[in-house]
Amino acid sequence: MSRRALAGGANLVLGTTATEVFDGAGVLSSDGRCRFGDGAADGFVRSDGVAVVVLKRLDRALADGDPVRAVILGSALGHDGATKRHVTDPSVTGQSLVMRRAYRSARVAPGDIGYVEAHGTGTRIDAVELGALNEVLAENRPQGRPCLVGSLKSNIGHCEAAAGVAGLVKTVLCLEHREVPPTLHADTPSPLIDWDRLPLVLPDSTRPWPAFAGRPALAAVNGQGMSGVNAHLVIGPGPAEHTGAVRGRSTAGRVRPAPRHGRPTGRRPSSATAPAARAD
Repeated sequence: MSRRALAGGANLVLGTTATEVFDGAGVLSSDGRCRFGDGAADGFVRSDGVAVVVLKRLDRALADGDPVRAVILGSALGHDGATKRHVTDPSVTGQSLVMRRAYRSARVAPGDIGYVEAHGTGTRIDAVELGALNEVLAENRPQGRPCLVGSLKSNIGHCEAAAGVAGLVKTVLCLEHREVPPTLHADTPSPLIDWDRLPLVLPDSTRPWPAFAGRPALAAVNGQGMSGVNAHLVIGPGPAEHTGAVRGRSTAGRVRPAPRHGRPTGRRPSSATAPAARAD
């Protein structure tokens, strides 16, 4: 078993072929804005991006004295299978099955999730993704305990191969700072989404982390692939605030990300620190 792993992605928009294909499919934004959850959403914006995290077993990272930025409590990967939908369209059923598997793996109640980083492309499939999130996160969620949901693509565009890990980096930073930044360009709620029924709130300004009494801060990252692949991660805080158990389950031995943003501070980076995560 590997003692350390680098997980990341890189995307550079160097040619026109992929852009022409996406444009022909009608999935690119007409005004250069990614409008996740907005009534005027008509496509995404392609962007360059590079992001890397370092993964180690939690017990090994603690023994090595590494700065643990967050803990991956559980994950799941699945495929929609044969559907009658377009190749780029996920299904509510396929996504919700993967989400439930991730929460069973993490032994976390979906109703305890305070923030979800959505795939959120600013296209028609946003309604499908939000429908799946609603189906799963609404289960046994107490009244007055909404879940914030956002999409990094509204801030930096869709960096494609790097989009998933970029969303993970954002989520870890949200957990660390206990704040969720606004999702941009969502001026008019999409009429395709029944917001009144959703336990989800799309923040239009910086919001404090939802505080659930007696519960640890928990987040999730949802991702999709054009082929029908769905992925879901359940994320908890580092051990400084994490008690070592979520709902009676030890987190020792779980893998976790340790991203670092920006320029070096002069200190020699530890073995559990990613050198950089950026998107242009």
